[in-house]
Amino acid sequence: MNPLFKFILRLVSSPKIDIQEDYQSMRRLQKLFSRQPKPTYRIMDKRIYATADDHEIPVRIFYPKVKKHEEPVIYFHGGGWVIGDIETYTRPCINLADSMGRIIYSVDYRLAPEHPYPAGLDDCLRVAEVLMTKLEEDEPDWILMGDSAGANLAAAVSLMLRDKKKRLPSRQILIYPVTYWDHTEASPFESIRTNGYDYGLTIKKIQEYMELYAPDEAIRKSETISPLMAEDLSNQPDTLVITAEFDPLRDEGEAYARALEEAGNTAKVHRVNNSVHGFITYPKFTEPIEETFSAINSFLNQS
Repeated sequence: MNPLFKFILRLVSSPKIDIQEDYQSMRRLQKLFSRQPKPTYRIMDKRIYATADDHEIPVRIFYPKVKKHEEPVIYFHGGGWVIGDIETYTRPCINLADSMGRIIYSVDYRLAPEHPYPAGLDDCLRVAEVLMTKLEEDEPDWILMGDSAGANLAAAVSLMLRDKKKRLPSRQILIYPVTYWDHTEASPFESIRTNGYDYGLTIKKIQEYMELYAPDEAIRKSETISPLMAEDLSNQPDTLVITAEFDPLRDEGEAYARALEEAGNTAKVHRVNNSVHGFITYPKFTEPIEETFSAINSFLNQS
């Protein structure tokens, strides 16, 4: 790993950073450093309404330069359920749309702690239900996708759609997902201990994010926050799990793929070596992004 990059990672891994106190500042910094495209780029905003209180759920639609495939993608952004939005994820979604040759629908779900669990999950489920059920059976299938907390939401939505006997996506892509509730030294996953202190995303930060999202530990153990705790993982979409070598979440993401396979599903893991959590927001010419796009397209385009 580049020594300068490793030094920067150690700086942002400082235990002095307290997510529960600093999350609003982190939101502002994220917006400040998010490079926005020209306003003439191929995007369109729309609103989907929730049923309970009729609040709006913003959805941004990204059209690729060249549309190569009919299956659209529903994307849930990362950010620990606390930071991130469709603005800060506009550039990554443009890159994904162009790379995949597919239309992407990016969901601006509600964030904790203002809207704790299950608010964000409910928004994601509502958007998936509205978009996927509007199609006839003979029309293109949908792909569910997300990174980090967004990948966690995607996995949870797939489980909930199955339980509600709703239409499922044909495939899901989970990029360094959160799949388990315990991110302390007592975790069963070795990557928590080996990668949890010096690589940007620390186990302290993960724990603080989760406590903002779901303050009750018992709730954090439920399958809609910790899909690895699900008693039944059958009837899930074909799944690609992408992990990062130096990510504390690496092992639990790969464990989820194994659990899906053991339950009779098709699941594949692609580990991006010499990489850390959060690389999906990197510029598209960087090695982790190029490798990830190649792995995604190989997974989607196999017949």
